[in-house]
Amino acid sequence: MNTLFWVLTGILAYSGVAMWLRNRGILPDAVKVSGPVLTLRTLRGRAFLGRLAAPKRFWRAVANLGLGGALVAMVGSFVLIISSALSAFTNAQPSAIQQPQNFLIIPGVNDFLPLSVAPEIIAGLAVAMVIHEGAHGLLCRVENIDIESMGLVFFALLPVGAFVEPDEEATQEASRGARARMFAAGVTANTLLTVVVFALLFGPVVGAISPAPGYAVGEVNPASPAAAADISQGDRVVEVAGTPVETADAFETAIADAGESVALTVDDGDARSTVTVDRELQVVGSAGGNPLGVTIAGSPVTIAAVNGEPVATESAFFDAVGDDERAAVTVTGNESVLESVRDAPGAENASGVETAGGEAAVTVPDVVVGAYVVGVQEGGPLHAEGAALGEPLTIVSVDGERVVDNEALSAVLGEREPDETVPVTVYDADGERETYDVELDAHPTRDGGFIGVSVFPGTSGLALDDVGLTQYPAGTYLELLGGEGGEAAESGLPVGGVIDSPLGLVFVALILPLGSLFGLPFNFAGFTGNVTNFFVVEGPLAVLGGGTFLLANLLFWTGWINIQLALFNCLPAFPLDGGRILRMVAEAVISRVPIDDRHAAVRTITVSSGLVMLAGLIAMIFGNQILSALGLI
Repeated sequence: MNTLFWVLTGILAYSGVAMWLRNRGILPDAVKVSGPVLTLRTLRGRAFLGRLAAPKRFWRAVANLGLGGALVAMVGSFVLIISSALSAFTNAQPSAIQQPQNFLIIPGVNDFLPLSVAPEIIAGLAVAMVIHEGAHGLLCRVENIDIESMGLVFFALLPVGAFVEPDEEATQEASRGARARMFAAGVTANTLLTVVVFALLFGPVVGAISPAPGYAVGEVNPASPAAAADISQGDRVVEVAGTPVETADAFETAIADAGESVALTVDDGDARSTVTVDRELQVVGSAGGNPLGVTIAGSPVTIAAVNGEPVATESAFFDAVGDDERAAVTVTGNESVLESVRDAPGAENASGVETAGGEAAVTVPDVVVGAYVVGVQEGGPLHAEGAALGEPLTIVSVDGERVVDNEALSAVLGEREPDETVPVTVYDADGERETYDVELDAHPTRDGGFIGVSVFPGTSGLALDDVGLTQYPAGTYLELLGGEGGEAAESGLPVGGVIDSPLGLVFVALILPLGSLFGLPFNFAGFTGNVTNFFVVEGPLAVLGGGTFLLANLLFWTGWINIQLALFNCLPAFPLDGGRILRMVAEAVISRVPIDDRHAAVRTITVSSGLVMLAGLIAMIFGNQILSALGLI
């Protein structure tokens, strides 16, 4: 709030000084002031554009290609806006991207654009605007359309736009094709610049960046053992109990073999230090209706004992369970948590106890331990054998092999072949045991068999963690940008083989800032802040040091902003380029139709399209709020 106050104060002060200078006649005629907006007009670039426009046939060919692409994008954007508007009215709960503030490309206001990348975004926007308007000016010179003025637009001291004002009379005298090419030039230039900057990003720049060794800490759970040991977001764990760990898999293997108290060596980017983590088995996530009745609501929930044996780690938990399908589980937490455990189905015989530390606890004697199924696929193998839809199940064994969590289930099925029939033993929500002879389908994304279920990650509907760290998938993000070092197929992002093509890389780069909407644990805002601790620069660009990350961010956000600007300008609504092109197309079509008032027909088409686009945008942004205000949701 203090930052916003000082920003607004600075803008008001700047506006006051600028208008005082204007009223005193101190500013030159080329400078126009309107509040915080300053416009700088000039004709100095006109001669340069005239020289650049000399190969007219070449520029017309490029503009014709761009015009064809713009027409396709206009149709696509029209369909997208309408479908998104309808979706906003039909979905009771809008997605994060549909929140009003997320339609603004303003760092710190848009939830997906952090304030830390504001300089790169502003630079990318300034470049995009200059290139866009410069291309309009270039095609004006190619088509012999005079330019009245050109210049830059500043908001306070920040460049936010550029403009080219063609002579209106000369524009009307130009052919319809010339005008259409001129209007499409800005979109074409932004698209070509996107190709160039992403080619540089995906090639030499990202090629010089590699994941740093160690476990990248993307998040630390509050009140977790790691938080108590002062491990922070942005740290890298490089040693576990004195053993170096190069990758996240190596960290997981080492931590699984470590004891209840473990020494971790942490690199914060400046120095290394060793801390001691006293592990505690916490429930960090839960599925509804889980056998233990635990609901995560902010305060930590701890599993203190299994079958009366104290446990502090996941491995100790599973060792205590052994081959038993049921176990007595002791839970500690605040009173509301304990109350929900006492009220869980099957917890009628739950008993209150005290832990060694004197904490209140509840022990549930017969908790089914296995892979928790939150949904049975209709028509899938398990459903075909009689498993009910819409009811949770807990799988405890497959083909005679004990299954304790989702990883164990995946491992067992991965060793089976499609069309193989195996017994699958489950417990239903009432605790009744049932065994189905299931003929396996082929797994849709990997080798092995598939029984047609959706499984909650963890055991018995509980996600367990005994350290409290969440990995930042640095290698995966790097691979999604065309580099080396991660397995994109395991990222949760449904890209498949998309990143094998240049266009696919561009598509993935455009959605990475929205990564949380597509299954990634974090939105990728570039190589910024403490994220740079997860990467190292190698090869020829190593001499730039941290400058390589700055270069990567500039390229990433310049490409991102340019393609966004190009797509926005393709909307078939006046005064955007798409609206002007639509008018050219409408004039060409109406000129061949026997209509008395052709001008009115063209105006009807363009105005109707603009109104539909405006209504669609309003519905996208405010549709849910409108329905809520009308009491319809």
